[in-house]
Amino acid sequence: MAQSKLTGLRVAILATDGFEQSELLEPRKALDKAGATTEVVAPKDGRIRGWNHSKWGKEVEVDQELEQADPRSYDALVLPGGVMNPDTLRMNPAAVAFVRAFVDADKPVAAICHGPWTLIEAGGTQGHRMTSWPSLKTDLSNAGAEWVDEEVVVDGKLVTSRKPDDLPAFNRATVELFAQDR
Repeated sequence: MAQSKLTGLRVAILATDGFEQSELLEPRKALDKAGATTEVVAPKDGRIRGWNHSKWGKEVEVDQELEQADPRSYDALVLPGGVMNPDTLRMNPAAVAFVRAFVDADKPVAAICHGPWTLIEAGGTQGHRMTSWPSLKTDLSNAGAEWVDEEVVVDGKLVTSRKPDDLPAFNRATVELFAQDR
């Protein structure tokens, strides 16, 4: 039954102000619907504000402040895109360490759009076949990934997609990957 496919799975969604609204809200909805418990982890408490294509969007409640979040208490990680969000996170040592903990523990990670920037900083791209927003092609290639222009790519415990238009495929692949790792 799809409703309980991820029951008991705890998923961290690492984000900060400027996350692409649909790239956080839609994967969270798909994961919650599949039975996972999702928590937004952010460098600050309170609320973070999304970016909706070309303007500020909705605010989202932060469930866990990054400094108090223990990556060992989560089973999987989602990295939404937006340009501002991952650019800020990749410069935050605590955020990079949080992502690195998932990579080092070989836990599943789903990243969309510009989300792989934080994975680059955390050393999680070397040897992986990946996709992203096209402007990250050189960054990912230089970090040892094989970049491809595809709607969704699953490589080991990593799922990546290019853009908001890819969300249906990204959400399906994320739920399937996270379910396989149980």
